[in-house]
Amino acid sequence: MTSSVIRSAVSVFFEYDTPRIAHIRSKKVGLINRLIQLAIIGYIIGFVIVYRKGYQDTDKVQSSVTTKLKGIVFSNYSDIPSIGVRTWDVADYVVPPQESNAFFVMTNVVPTPAQTQKTCPEDPTIDGIQCDSDAYCESLKGTSSMKGNGPITGKCVDSDFPKFNGTKVCQIYGWCPVENDDLLESLKKPVLQNASNFTVFIKNNIEFPKFGVSRRNLPENEDDAYLSKCKYNPDSSRDKFCPIFKLDTIVQGAGVTFEQIAVEVPSSLLYDIARDAGVNFNDLNFQGGVMQIVITWNCNLDHSINDCVPSYSFRRLDKGDFKISKGFNFRYANQFGVVQPDGSFKLYRDLYKAYGVRFLVTVQGTAGKFSIVPLLLNVASGLALLSVATIICDIVVLYFLKARHFYREKKYLDIKGPDAFEVLKEESEHPDNDNTPNRKSTSTESGSASIANQVR
Repeated sequence: MTSSVIRSAVSVFFEYDTPRIAHIRSKKVGLINRLIQLAIIGYIIGFVIVYRKGYQDTDKVQSSVTTKLKGIVFSNYSDIPSIGVRTWDVADYVVPPQESNAFFVMTNVVPTPAQTQKTCPEDPTIDGIQCDSDAYCESLKGTSSMKGNGPITGKCVDSDFPKFNGTKVCQIYGWCPVENDDLLESLKKPVLQNASNFTVFIKNNIEFPKFGVSRRNLPENEDDAYLSKCKYNPDSSRDKFCPIFKLDTIVQGAGVTFEQIAVEVPSSLLYDIARDAGVNFNDLNFQGGVMQIVITWNCNLDHSINDCVPSYSFRRLDKGDFKISKGFNFRYANQFGVVQPDGSFKLYRDLYKAYGVRFLVTVQGTAGKFSIVPLLLNVASGLALLSVATIICDIVVLYFLKARHFYREKKYLDIKGPDAFEVLKEESEHPDNDNTPNRKSTSTESGSASIANQVR
């Protein structure tokens, strides 16, 4: 048994297959063959060449983006000295002034003005910082919490947070006084509530280097007077190409409102604000957010170059239904020095915890132009795919039709040469001819025939 299996495996190396053409006249098989061929030809011409423009060479867009914001906001918080009565302009709420393909607009802020290096009570909300006596803080002297504001000096002092009046905490050395988020409870609305009316001018220069084509998103048939007063409007045939956007238009284009991503207030006030605004509390996302502005350049350079214009779309990248770590915020500081009466120099800083909306500008696109090379490649690929019709028809003829045994006899011919490698099974069927390698055999039912005696 083992010897027979080995000889059968070895016999594969001494065989050769050559195609045999069988011309089958059958309405059923012929119809299947033509339908498959038509489907393949339709796919190549209709989808690959026409719809997907398979006759064009393509190139990806290369771009640069610059942004400039405009707008002012007036805030009147005379009861909160750290904010006070103030007019906020671009230099105040755009931090940092320039970024690569992005910009940040501050909508709310927790300021801690005039911090300097000295000793002060630590934030009482930090774990393990509240104390009863100096002995406890002395055991922690020189250490600092990862969420703390400085090393502990070893003294137990009264907290300077109004909400924790009468609570004792360990004293630290660092930038004092420390930041206090309780300030937000005094705010009925965001400090920069009208930030939605700010405008941003997005200047986008692009190039398709393979074709030597350069474009920009400024309408070429307009003048400076139009550019100074236009605002992007997706429903206007003229203003949909204006590169000046209201922030509220961008956010609404993503399916949300500016208030939903701009408001930052303590949870104790959210229900009242939501009720007064006529919306559901769960619909308020109150810690800022991240928006994406997508500029798409899809250009057919077989047409006029003036038809190569951008389209704009918007979406919110951070979802407002997250349960933890919502929104977007960061801290920054403005440092300054003051000469003291004794002539010494003392360093101060104003610390800001900024909440707001971060806008990311993404440029994408492809240009296409006629080229004979991709056209020939797609046509050749289509011709190669036509062989699929033959394969499918063979499967139908040999395995599914009622006359499959008849077609199989005509399709395959088993020919044994005079030096054919014989397996044990065949040898056992002709024991009297073991020493006669060149013998003539009759045709089998499958159409096999021996030509051994014909070539002797």
